[in-house]
Amino acid sequence: MGDHGESALMAGLSGALTGFGHRLMARVYYADTDFSGVVYHARYLEFFERGRSDYLRLTGVHHTELAGGKHGERIVWVVRRMEIDFRGSARIDDILTVDTRTEDISGARIFMAQQLKRGEEVLVEARVEAAIIGENGRPRRFPKEWVAAFMPEVP
Repeated sequence: MGDHGESALMAGLSGALTGFGHRLMARVYYADTDFSGVVYHARYLEFFERGRSDYLRLTGVHHTELAGGKHGERIVWVVRRMEIDFRGSARIDDILTVDTRTEDISGARIFMAQQLKRGEEVLVEARVEAAIIGENGRPRRFPKEWVAAFMPEVP
């Protein structure tokens, strides 16, 4: 599916696939925080988005290819629903871990669980329902060949 600019030098940039799904490390920068140095609540959505996008990328699903019509029509991912539980706060210069795992795939929808941690401390948890839609805005079934790539291994 192409290298999309990734090389050996950037091997860790997109995180890594794991037995449960995907793991991404991220640093909190000044731009992520409010005036007090604590991560602004809406920025957690961006950390979670990076985790989901890099999970897709490492499984071979690229937003640019989908939007370009590689699969017969232009398709895009949309978030349909998200539940967030804020348990703690990240601060400037913290190193965070974003874990993403697939819980289920049904029709056009994928259900994912995400955690954002500082060390072993869970700061934020999210449950995300995303869907694939075509150019006309209507749902498209989740391609069968993607199911194996996105479903976590069973212990």
